[in-house]
Amino acid sequence: MTDKSAGEDRPPLLRRVGYLVPLLLFLALAGVFLIRLESGGNLERVPSALIGDPVPRQILPPLDGTGLPGIAAADFEGGVTVLNVFASWCGPCRVEHPVVMELGADPRFRLVGLNHKDQPGNAVRWLDDLGNPYAAIGVDRRGRDSLEWGIYGVPETFVIGPDGTIRYKFVGPLSQESLQDDLMPAIEAALAEAG
Repeated sequence: MTDKSAGEDRPPLLRRVGYLVPLLLFLALAGVFLIRLESGGNLERVPSALIGDPVPRQILPPLDGTGLPGIAAADFEGGVTVLNVFASWCGPCRVEHPVVMELGADPRFRLVGLNHKDQPGNAVRWLDDLGNPYAAIGVDRRGRDSLEWGIYGVPETFVIGPDGTIRYKFVGPLSQESLQDDLMPAIEAALAEAG
């Protein structure tokens, strides 16, 4: 009696088709993702389960060497706050920094930073080189506190209403276009509510 493997007793045409099925499935899935991206799927508009929820109840220590306070949940009440998540090792954070500087110059709201998984000395040098637009900076050295904010990576920017609830989240580096089309309308809505 001859010992044949399971594929050897099938006709050659069926063996070839068996190899094509995984390839065809992969191509079909790749096509679906491509169509989704091309039809307007905006990766910067990642929904957040925290929209409408209060900011996390945590205290983030200050970034030593800046002379600024850290951040706590109580700091987000009473006025509109924009929280920008950044790190010195983050290339896109450097790209968005001129836009963040522009945000920091607007007196209608408070801009605070969350320094994510960074070395304090590197973060301070980065801010010294590029400018520090923040009124306060909280530090999350290990990234554990960032999980409570639903942070996927850096940079990310949040708009927090005067009642301390998260109103909007922008994922990715801010540009002049995203500032005008996405972030500022969310800030304006929160300011109108604070009214």
